[in-house]
Amino acid sequence: MSHSSLRRSYTWLAPIYNLFLRGATNASRRHSLAHIPADAGWKVLLPGVGTGLDCPWLPPGNRYIGLDLTRAMLQQIRCPQLGCIEGDSQQLPFADGSFDAVVLHLILAVSPRPEACLQEAVRVLKPGGILLIFDKFLPAGRPAPVRRWLSPLTAQLATRMDVELDALLQTCNNLDLQSNEAALLGGWFRRIRLRKVIT
Repeated sequence: MSHSSLRRSYTWLAPIYNLFLRGATNASRRHSLAHIPADAGWKVLLPGVGTGLDCPWLPPGNRYIGLDLTRAMLQQIRCPQLGCIEGDSQQLPFADGSFDAVVLHLILAVSPRPEACLQEAVRVLKPGGILLIFDKFLPAGRPAPVRRWLSPLTAQLATRMDVELDALLQTCNNLDLQSNEAALLGGWFRRIRLRKVIT
């Protein structure tokens, strides 16, 4: 999966993306974003913001920046409280420790290198800051042969199906796992909250 293939796929998907994802993911997005306090003056980054489906659930009184690889997705956003920029979640254009919270909703499985996406999110997070994840992950120790077999094909179109959470988290040694909850499809989709360890 390359950046060019991702852009092509999501440029095509942009006009219809909300029709398929809004209803199915609204509750999970709302529950995840409830961990961001209102009126806290936080600076919050949303890499892979897509069409802005998180916008209705962003608590007021904070500063939000959304980043996405695909201009066509960003052009669907109608959210005055969200500043949007085009960019790569695997190479964020921000300094270390710039954000109080980072929100990774349905981006890790889309990224060609999910470990780089996670590591960049952690890099720009302040010590003590929170990382909110909502995505699909293979259960640890489960073979899931059909998902693994399909993943190379689905990765070329839109998303991977073979990302393992435990292996991914092992690439960052400064995260404290605070919650990991089933979200959708029998727990294939998870809501995860982590905190960057203060060293």
